[in-house]
Amino acid sequence: MYKIVSLLIGSLVLFSCKTNVQTQTNMTENPLLMEWKTPFGIPPFDKIQNEHYQPAFETAMHQHQAEIDKIVNQSASPTFENTIEALENSGATLKKIKAVFFAINAAHTNDTLQQIAKDMAPKLAAHQDQIYLNDALFQRVQSLYVQQLKLSDEQFKLLDETYKAFVRSGANVSEKDKPRLREINARLATLSQQFGNNELNETNAFELYITDEKDLGNLPEGTKANAAELAIKNGHTFGWSFNAQRTMIEPFLQSSPNKDLRKKAFDGYALRGNYHNDHDNKVLIQEMVMLRTEKAKLLGFDSWAAFVLDNSMAKTPEIVMQFLDKMWQPALKMAKAERDTLAVQMKKDNPNSVFSAEDWRYYVEKVRKEKYDFNEDETRPYFELSNVVNGAFTLANKLFGLKFVEKQNLPKWHPDQQVFEVTEADGTHVGIIYMDYYARASKRGGAWMNELREQHYENGKPVSPIVTNNFNFPAPSKDQPTLLSISEAETVFHEFGHGLHGLLSNVKYASLSGTNVPRDFVEFPSQILENWVTEPEMLRLFAKHYITGEVIPKTLVEKMEKASQFNQGFNTVEYMAAAYLDMYWHILNSIEKQDINKFETEMMQKIGLIDEIIPRYRSTYFQHIFSGGYSAGYYSYQWAEVLDADGFAAFKESGDLFNQDLAKKYRYAISKGGSVDGMELYKHFRGREPKVDALLKKKGF
Repeated sequence: MYKIVSLLIGSLVLFSCKTNVQTQTNMTENPLLMEWKTPFGIPPFDKIQNEHYQPAFETAMHQHQAEIDKIVNQSASPTFENTIEALENSGATLKKIKAVFFAINAAHTNDTLQQIAKDMAPKLAAHQDQIYLNDALFQRVQSLYVQQLKLSDEQFKLLDETYKAFVRSGANVSEKDKPRLREINARLATLSQQFGNNELNETNAFELYITDEKDLGNLPEGTKANAAELAIKNGHTFGWSFNAQRTMIEPFLQSSPNKDLRKKAFDGYALRGNYHNDHDNKVLIQEMVMLRTEKAKLLGFDSWAAFVLDNSMAKTPEIVMQFLDKMWQPALKMAKAERDTLAVQMKKDNPNSVFSAEDWRYYVEKVRKEKYDFNEDETRPYFELSNVVNGAFTLANKLFGLKFVEKQNLPKWHPDQQVFEVTEADGTHVGIIYMDYYARASKRGGAWMNELREQHYENGKPVSPIVTNNFNFPAPSKDQPTLLSISEAETVFHEFGHGLHGLLSNVKYASLSGTNVPRDFVEFPSQILENWVTEPEMLRLFAKHYITGEVIPKTLVEKMEKASQFNQGFNTVEYMAAAYLDMYWHILNSIEKQDINKFETEMMQKIGLIDEIIPRYRSTYFQHIFSGGYSAGYYSYQWAEVLDADGFAAFKESGDLFNQDLAKKYRYAISKGGSVDGMELYKHFRGREPKVDALLKKKGF
């Protein structure tokens, strides 16, 4: 669950087609290079074909370079307008092509697009270097940076961020080292793209085939129907098939009474990218970690983590590690107690069985039922997908007065998408949000948000945002709509929070708008929305039985609340183990080849991780840090948890979940994007710096 960074090559990469395709493409008919005369200026997805991307990229890069040359070669002395603003406004065509391509490659890829991405990655990295390692351009920027210019706060922030972008990209690196920096950037871009391709291929390649229905246990009907459909797609005449999508594996692990099959399912998920085959990611990780360390040292930092965190709220690896350490021991203690409880429950079923990682989720459900008389399957009928989405929309309406109107017949990249216009209460246009709900073989795992167009002003006129929310829920079956678990409902609100961050932006410059904020602040607007999901007052507005329309019963809500803190130890430890793993990879300060599995094992032993829990993301499928822009930043979810728990406590303390005064302050905080320091924005909203108390109480520590 995260916001995809799509503007810098190091996060996600782009694509190119074969040369013979380029010669066949008429530039004047390439929709990516034409003005988009579509409603709201949305991308013409219905007209864009695979063969359009590579020539569009080549043309757009050429145009962008010409714009940069014009800035550099002008005779006029540097001014904010002719250098900083001109640089900000350059590359508009390339930017919109990248936004479209990143979004589609993540959500609806194919072999051609993956090859294009692989081919274009080093070219786009080189193009970026051509700009940021241009000494003449940097001299213009630097000359303005050292002056005492009379600028507005946002202008000064743009100048500051532009200067930092050049320095962090290597503008101050010696001339003899710049060629090596260019090589590293091109290679890292290629490796990042390949890592993501491998992970998707591994996820789709795994198959757990079940022929005995009793091995499914009480598997949710929607997941069961999707597994039956996948079995048919895989060439079976009957039975149920499971790939390694988390949304298929976790329900199976929760429901199947067959320990051996649970073990196969668990390993199928946990060993992706680790099979010594064509899609193995270990060699890629080895090279990426070494190259990142080398790059950090070229830029004057001791480690990659030191480089990344220098531009964050946390600032240093030491502060991040201290932050994680504060929560780790209480979480680990709770997880051990949970393990012991689950192991006792397992002994009741089979005295000779040994409790292992694959058993955790199955026995959590059994203990919940026995200890709290709560079965999550009882809640699913009240969390039908469209009702949950409408619940998120209702929350935005109550807090901000926003309205969401579905727009039929607008271009989409997949027929399953829904498109909504977002307006203020008075009908003023705010933006567009695309909702893409269902898992498919062409979509990478997880849930995320993209910005297809960032809010900004162009020639004094407002340009509205276009954002996407992407999920991997089971598609509805013939007999039943998509019914969500509580955590899946929270995922809808989480990604919608990212969407609102982009939609409600109100700044002048695109590079400072929306979600263009430090990594450890970007999860605050998403995570705070999760808090509303299980509040009784909110549940009454959207949690209605998909058949009867009955509001979720008070008795069921009470049981859900009592059971909510059970398994918090596991959830926190599973996440934190991945956050530690991310940090351990990136605080390395020697450029040496690592044994991936050995390193991971040693680091998990170092923090005392128990055998029955593995990191939420093991190294070989840790897309966030090796393919998604969160390297040395996965801790940010927990960092933001402190903000979101403390921030939501303000609404609770006020006695009004939809307090309008707080909602206005909160909207201001997320409207400023990266134009104001994140802590300053939080203090404006809350009136003080955040306290950890609310999070500790929420988790039951």
